[in-house]
Amino acid sequence: MRTRATTVMAAALLVALGACSSGSDDDKAEPAGDSGTPAAEPTISVPADKEGDDLEAAVAVYTASYFAADADTAYGMLSERCRGEISADAYAGVVQQAKADYGEDHPATDVTAEVSGELGRATYKVKGLPEFDRTKQPWTLEDGAWKYDAC
Repeated sequence: MRTRATTVMAAALLVALGACSSGSDDDKAEPAGDSGTPAAEPTISVPADKEGDDLEAAVAVYTASYFAADADTAYGMLSERCRGEISADAYAGVVQQAKADYGEDHPATDVTAEVSGELGRATYKVKGLPEFDRTKQPWTLEDGAWKYDAC
């Protein structure tokens, strides 16, 4: 389970990092023999049907880490606002209790996401635990990563 969560998180990070550009002015230099007109900056557009993919991946990682009692990962995925409401130690106790009560094999399924700028809403089911199914759960984009904001 931890391997799957790590793989999903790594994929989500690669997507996020791939969307960033850290080019220098040398990247914008005119190629030899060019007409003198600088090339237009490349743009990245995300098709409307794909804009929630990163949020869907974040939900999967968060849910897996929550039930696996991976407190570092789960706590790190809380929004700044939520981290202000619960300490890392207290949250570690919450996820450890969840693992003890329910076990760790409860991935998020049927995940859908609605994204509007830096705000997202995730709807999903938790395998075997319908009491944890969520509808339009709030998430926020902070520093390029989706963070759980339903505290």
